[in-house]
Amino acid sequence: MFLVSSVSVPLDSNARVRFFTRPYEFNYFTWTINAFIAKISETGLDAANHIPESIQLKVVTSYFDLSSELDSIEFDIQLIYADPSITDPDTIAADKIKKRGELQTMLDQMSPVVEKILENQVKTVLAEEGLDLGGQTIPPVLYHTTPLPKALIVSPREIIRQDANISLLADMSLEQITKLENDVESNLNVSALVVDIGGVGMYPSMVMRSSNLPWVIQTIAHEWTHNYLSLHPLGLNYETSNALRTMNETTAAIVGEEISKKVIARYYPKYSAVHQKVLAKTSSVQSEETFDFNAEMHITRVTADNLLKLGKVHEAETYMESRRLFFLQNGYLIRKINQAYFAFYGAYADSPQGAAGADPVGPAVRSLRANSSTLKDFLRQIAWMSSFDQLVSRTR
Repeated sequence: MFLVSSVSVPLDSNARVRFFTRPYEFNYFTWTINAFIAKISETGLDAANHIPESIQLKVVTSYFDLSSELDSIEFDIQLIYADPSITDPDTIAADKIKKRGELQTMLDQMSPVVEKILENQVKTVLAEEGLDLGGQTIPPVLYHTTPLPKALIVSPREIIRQDANISLLADMSLEQITKLENDVESNLNVSALVVDIGGVGMYPSMVMRSSNLPWVIQTIAHEWTHNYLSLHPLGLNYETSNALRTMNETTAAIVGEEISKKVIARYYPKYSAVHQKVLAKTSSVQSEETFDFNAEMHITRVTADNLLKLGKVHEAETYMESRRLFFLQNGYLIRKINQAYFAFYGAYADSPQGAAGADPVGPAVRSLRANSSTLKDFLRQIAWMSSFDQLVSRTR
């Protein structure tokens, strides 16, 4: 009985990384319980049936106008505290801080009604696309406005691949973020990056407060798509491979964008008109300028991939840092570009250019959508896939 021995069990990537992240990890269980309590308390509002549509639209636009005002106030406060010439920022910023509190209280009071209205509008458009059963989407559209957790993304240094994605507290300081990244990288010899996210496919979905109405609607539809896919093979296999993760994220991005455009066109045409003017102005500016962010990011990803394939890890990391400085010189502030950066952002491959580089998954998903007669046809085809090979066979 004394002749025994012990052998340590190798930890997977998440377990090894969580040795460093446990003090900062986000508690989804508590959030979900509180969110469900909040949503249950909203059921009596039934804003879609008890408030005339014209009033609903005014409530939503007022909410986003106030949200825009809050963003402006917060920016002003940051400028005051960042100005070294101001010796007493607390006094100078007092009125703005008071105003910020008043605006936040108003938004908190309006949020339940706005959530119900937007949920119903997204549900209506999804139903018109045939993505319903007896007039009800499955699962029902349900989201809650909340500060979003951050995410620690971990990739090997030798190849761009997401090995860990761990949710962290929303209010981590930059000092804490930097220390965590450095600890993980130095101890595990990996690439690490803490990123901000705009939504999480929990149920109810988590969506951050924003003054950008089209983006919020897009995020609601994006996260609903994740919840829909979670009832099918594609969503159930989300973590199986990087290819399936990219298929999931690209599908959700495509659905979110299409539904958002239709909701805006139907309920908020003035936003649609403004958006078209912004696009026209942006296109005009881009035609005069030589810098194209997505194209340059595509080049960065492809070059980094090629260097890594040759085993030139240090050269790839040096190159990515030089490109970060290049983006900064052209007006784009990116805190860090590394393997983890591309492992995260490369999964959103709904655009031909960008962080996905030459990854064939995104083009295959876009091809399936282009060859599908309706959004319903596209979504129901891809939802039942459980491998990239199945997608390739459908798009040949």
